[in-house]
Amino acid sequence: MSPTLDQIRRAPKVLLHDHLDGGLRAETIVELARETDYGRLPTHDPANLRQWFEEASDSGSLERYLETFDHTVGVMQTRESLVRVASECAQDLAADGVVYAEVRFAPEQHTSRGLSLDQVVEAVLEGFRQGSEGRDIHVGTLLTAMRHQARSMEIAELSVRYRDVGVVGFDIAGAEAGYPPTRHLDAFEYLQRENAHFTIHAGEGFGLPSIWQAIQWCGADRLGHGVRIIDDISVAGDQSAKLGRLAAYVRDKRIPLEMCPTSNLQTGAAASIAEHPIGLLRRLHFRVTVNTDNRLMSSTNVSQEFHKLVEAFGYGWDDLQWFTVNAMKSAFIPFDERLALINGVIKPGFAQLKWQS
Repeated sequence: MSPTLDQIRRAPKVLLHDHLDGGLRAETIVELARETDYGRLPTHDPANLRQWFEEASDSGSLERYLETFDHTVGVMQTRESLVRVASECAQDLAADGVVYAEVRFAPEQHTSRGLSLDQVVEAVLEGFRQGSEGRDIHVGTLLTAMRHQARSMEIAELSVRYRDVGVVGFDIAGAEAGYPPTRHLDAFEYLQRENAHFTIHAGEGFGLPSIWQAIQWCGADRLGHGVRIIDDISVAGDQSAKLGRLAAYVRDKRIPLEMCPTSNLQTGAAASIAEHPIGLLRRLHFRVTVNTDNRLMSSTNVSQEFHKLVEAFGYGWDDLQWFTVNAMKSAFIPFDERLALINGVIKPGFAQLKWQS
């Protein structure tokens, strides 16, 4: 029997690629807009607003998709709003059965009303602490720099400054075309000198050169999306695959791919779930992980992402556990903590579900 959505919700899951400003509750956006006098929402009805986000995100363009964040970021400019959004994020992930998550956000986007970068980070960390309390979830934070801006070194230093109190790594995000990761080489070299972890959005809106630069020039630990690695793999009529040098390097080095199937459909990186490269990459044993990207815009959560893959590829519990263990192995927390979650929570949780079904 294939795992059902309800069963998958009970499985212990791991999430590595989730944007804080892409996962707000529609009701919260409406309430925060009123509280902070943000007057640009297209509608103040939560149901209609949720539908607007989904439709605006489903354009097939990464740039248009990114425009929807104007409204979520717009209501996240005070300490109180940041604490609330982060707390609700942790609550919602825990309710979906996520036991470990790394949630990312760009501090520089939340300073328009006078908050300092440090105050932004401290507010989000406090929200995650509040939302995780009493729940079976641990939330780590990734600080994101925007690739079209010039504050990456500042954000990298911020991530190192807060790495002992909840910030587990660094990221860059934003439109890839025209903004290669090598523009931020000084930040990545600094992070390497500081023994810090970082991931890079690469291979979503742009192709192999973006992935190559992220790995070979910048030294990324993980690839955000990385879906276009498929362009370096050729599949013959008998379904045998030949890997190019970059794809072979990514697989051989076990570089994690933070794949977000539904989001990739919305941004035009894949035509359908059944045609998503994740199927081939899983068959070829790349270090594939399954993620949400933006839960509001994609109207999704980790359980739904898994269920779509079950329907498209016929995956069973062993496949879902494989994805989950991949993600936990790839997390930016110490090895012993990762191992404890794999052996003490994830494997026992899946074993119980497999026995029950």
